[in-house]
Amino acid sequence: MKKRRYGMVIDLDRCTGCGACSVACAAENNVPPAAPRATERTGITPLRVQPVSNGASGPARREVFIPLMCMQCGEHTPCVSVCPQQAVEVDSATGIVTQMPQRCLGCRYCMTACPYHARYFNWWDPEWPAGMEKTLNPGVATRMRGVVEKCNLCHSRLHAAEDKAAAANQREVNPADYVPACVEACPTGAILFGDLADETSAVARAARAPQAFRLLEKLGTEPKVYYRSNRPWVRALAEPRTVPAKEVQRG
Repeated sequence: MKKRRYGMVIDLDRCTGCGACSVACAAENNVPPAAPRATERTGITPLRVQPVSNGASGPARREVFIPLMCMQCGEHTPCVSVCPQQAVEVDSATGIVTQMPQRCLGCRYCMTACPYHARYFNWWDPEWPAGMEKTLNPGVATRMRGVVEKCNLCHSRLHAAEDKAAAANQREVNPADYVPACVEACPTGAILFGDLADETSAVARAARAPQAFRLLEKLGTEPKVYYRSNRPWVRALAEPRTVPAKEVQRG
């Protein structure tokens, strides 16, 4: 089987901020309802939609919604380099950054190292309202208190697609059989997913487009999540603006 490099291109000009991707992610991966004491910092949102504006006011104000998740770094992956338990690995066959809760000791070094703030700590044991436990996805194990988790590109769906290919005596996974929940749920088709290693694929072509960009690309982590927009101010969000010293002094 050839090596794959799964990733996605998210069209920010299409994203409406509806949150369907976040809901689908939580349902697919058995993320429990937030505990009553949970805050934005202590809750678990492997995929969150962040509203951002151009900073203007009045008629000149513009906003964009940015779905944020694990960027699936491909080089010098920060979380992998700091984990003392080898609970985080980059799958050489797929390029997916995997998280193994059974190995995690909860030190949270990976959370500190992640430049995208895409990791979450389980502060409480998972609980669901009575009856809701019957709706859990049997293909995804629930995570216990004291471990870190993140987006893994719906790994259970990848396993199901690989099993289907093996049963049909096929060496390669049919792209139609592996579609993450967020991609499937998006009502505007803003998320394009596929194998970036296949230069002929739609996702690889979209990633090479002039309108495509990656967040904090200068860090050299080679994220496999791309964004695209026709609006220059949106593309400028990819790198933090350097504030001149005189502005810092005035501020």
